[in-house]
Amino acid sequence: QVQLVESGGGLVQAGDSLRLSCAASGRTVSSYSVGWFRQAPGKAREFVATIRRIYSTTYYGDSVKGRFTISRDNAKNTVYLQMNSLKPEDTAVYYCAAASRTFGSETTYLQGASYDYWGQGTQVSVSS
Repeated sequence: QVQLVESGGGLVQAGDSLRLSCAASGRTVSSYSVGWFRQAPGKAREFVATIRRIYSTTYYGDSVKGRFTISRDNAKNTVYLQMNSLKPEDTAVYYCAAASRTFGSETTYLQGASYDYWGQGTQVSVSS
């Protein structure tokens, strides 16, 4: 079983950048596909990005494509989410999650139910 801890959130202005970290313990992060999700107040959880266990294939939500980059550092047992050109609508609690299963379709990786382990979240607030 893996434990996940997010960090790196904060309050920034529109156009700024942040890098979120998802530090894993208990198991190596390379054993999992790891995704980032976010949830704003009063809104449903939204898929942000994921990096697959195999070949490190990445997927992104439409609202963050071209601005966010997910990456993994196996030596540090950490997954990162680099967020550039932040917008007020990016304001949310960001969660990382790990999936132990391997799926055949991209669509499955976009669903929160596909992930087995979750962190506690980190707040990102973007002012206009």
